[in-house]
Amino acid sequence: GTQVTVEIHPEDTPHKPIRILSLEKGSQTSPSLRGHDNKGYQGTEATPPGAKDLHAYPWDKSSLKSMPVDLQQFKNLDAYALKVNIKSSVEELVKALLKQARTDLEKVRAIWMWICHHIEYDIVGYHNKSQRLTKAEEVLQTGKSVCEGYAKLFEQMCSIAGIQCKKLSGHSKGYGYKIGQTFTGKSDHTWNAVYLEGRWHLLDSTWGSGSVDDSFTKFTYRYNEFYFLTHPALFIKDHFPDNSNWQLLKPTLTLKEFENNMRQNSTFYTLGLLAAHPDTPIIHTVNGKASVSVDCRPGMLFTFKLNGAKKHGLMALKKHGMELDIYPQTTGSHTLDIFAKPSKAEALGDTYECVLEYIVECKSVDKAMRFPKDLNQPVGPSWYSERQGFLRPSQCKPTIHTNDGRCSLTFTLGKDISVLSSLHCDGSSLTEDTERHHIMQIRRRNQIELKVHLPHAGDFVLRIYSKKRSDPGNYDYVFNYLIKCQNAEVKWPAFPLRYSNWMEDYEILEPLSGLLPANRNVQFKLKMHGIAKVLVQAENTYTLTNNRGCWEGTCNTSGCREVFVMVHENANHSYYSHVLKYEVETQ
Repeated sequence: GTQVTVEIHPEDTPHKPIRILSLEKGSQTSPSLRGHDNKGYQGTEATPPGAKDLHAYPWDKSSLKSMPVDLQQFKNLDAYALKVNIKSSVEELVKALLKQARTDLEKVRAIWMWICHHIEYDIVGYHNKSQRLTKAEEVLQTGKSVCEGYAKLFEQMCSIAGIQCKKLSGHSKGYGYKIGQTFTGKSDHTWNAVYLEGRWHLLDSTWGSGSVDDSFTKFTYRYNEFYFLTHPALFIKDHFPDNSNWQLLKPTLTLKEFENNMRQNSTFYTLGLLAAHPDTPIIHTVNGKASVSVDCRPGMLFTFKLNGAKKHGLMALKKHGMELDIYPQTTGSHTLDIFAKPSKAEALGDTYECVLEYIVECKSVDKAMRFPKDLNQPVGPSWYSERQGFLRPSQCKPTIHTNDGRCSLTFTLGKDISVLSSLHCDGSSLTEDTERHHIMQIRRRNQIELKVHLPHAGDFVLRIYSKKRSDPGNYDYVFNYLIKCQNAEVKWPAFPLRYSNWMEDYEILEPLSGLLPANRNVQFKLKMHGIAKVLVQAENTYTLTNNRGCWEGTCNTSGCREVFVMVHENANHSYYSHVLKYEVETQ
């Protein structure tokens, strides 16, 4: 028969064959229980970690794992391990699991998957030490244990499989952890290290199996891949071993540094987030403001809650993260939670998940930074509004400051987009319909301009909606701006009322004010195409003349309360349609 020789070499070593398999045609080889990388390990004292085991701290943002792992290659093995149902003895269980495992990594993976999906956290044992079972055989028989039992079972199963494994204990930022707490006395958690491909790696099968509820009365299986061969610079975020050598880090962290460091939970990293600033969990305001930012891979949506409500903050989405400014409106301690979800989850209806928790200590309040209740987070244009077809915004920042009460925004629009906008202000005496007439939309081919004339000083929300022109359905909200004006003398009238026959690419050059002075000659200049005749109807009727696409002329406002602009679309028809309406000041 054909003979195949396979050589397996650790990386960065001279090419000496470590293990040679000769496969005769049609022959079957049964899996060995002795670890290949562990040089005939038979359960003796584990090799202590050395320089080759250490990873640089802080994390280099490259991988969540401490060694290259292709989860797709585990698909069949994982499915097999989940189906194994042997509880007669630990040896028999390991023997069955290893039928589908060839390499040491596969053996560890099969053991890990089985424990994470078959052992539940023993809540009764946690509360009552006398009922706690932690010996490997007991854990297997009952199917439940606390972290000590998870780690002992993992260690024994690896030993039977011929793989060096060590049970580690230390402090953890797990259930019941409070921001800023100190760790004293005995360690509170247990996990494992395994020796694979010439290096030590960390894992926590207790946290990989699921979670308990806030009242610590119910355990739920919820598999967590993050705690399998976790990169040590990430593992240290919530695991601090009694022996600092088992941090597997260079440099190692002190207990004080562990206490002061941010706990970025597993969700933070599995969602593709990379870093948070500040990286300490307690933030002190400066002049009433605290700032937080997150770095991530593209395409992430964020929101926040201060003391459980989406208030007193201004969040802006960035291509690679978000920036948030918080302005607590009372002094003292405040809880700040940051939530995230991938944008592709939006279509699936997935919910936001909490990724960061801060305590904000506020010494003084900035009363000027109170935000309108209609302000939606995040604020301002972003990659998300760009994806909805709003390109090249002239105003890139979330807040627009205006002294004279006027501002203008332009966007290049994607194909087939129709736009709607609205203006909102807390405590305004104006109706929403009236406030909408303080915005003028002008379409110029694929560009749109929004002119805003504020009715009074204050903080306004400019909301922008869109839909496909070809879609008869409703407009969808896209994003909003905050417009701030502190000039108490500002009092702009609304723009003229536009009727449905006013096309979105028509443009008023003058008069822009919807309120005309009484007893005056008023100059009209309107850009309109495809029109045969334009009339302005006041007390008398005035005809405008077409001057290179601009309809121009004068109208006198004496003796009338309203002025209408009417158009004649076809010279052969006698029918005029109203397009604009102006009010005239009362004398």
